[in-house]
Amino acid sequence: MAYIQYLIINGDKLPLPDSYSVSSSAVEADTSGETEAGTKQRDVIRQGVVEINVAFSVSPAWLIKLTEYSEQDKLTVQYFNTKRLDLEEAEMFITDFKSDLAHDTSFKGLWTVSFKLNSF
Repeated sequence: MAYIQYLIINGDKLPLPDSYSVSSSAVEADTSGETEAGTKQRDVIRQGVVEINVAFSVSPAWLIKLTEYSEQDKLTVQYFNTKRLDLEEAEMFITDFKSDLAHDTSFKGLWTVSFKLNSF
């Protein structure tokens, strides 16, 4: 059975995630807001800013690799675009990195790792 490849970071195919969600937002200029007449004015300067929330259950080797990614300033990410149902490439960075011990084993444990990928 073939699985969808959801994330590729710097050429490394990541394991199948436990959870994966993609959101897209717009960046508005400082001139956006409410007018004197009480209407909403929206000055969009950029559309399609992607944020991906993802969680994995991983081995210690993947924990080390994902931690190293979280410390890098810029990553080349291919992600599964839920609007087009195919892979799309973007420059991104990681925030909200969290690792938790899910199960203690004699091989340094099974880890749950979650983080956000944010596009530039």
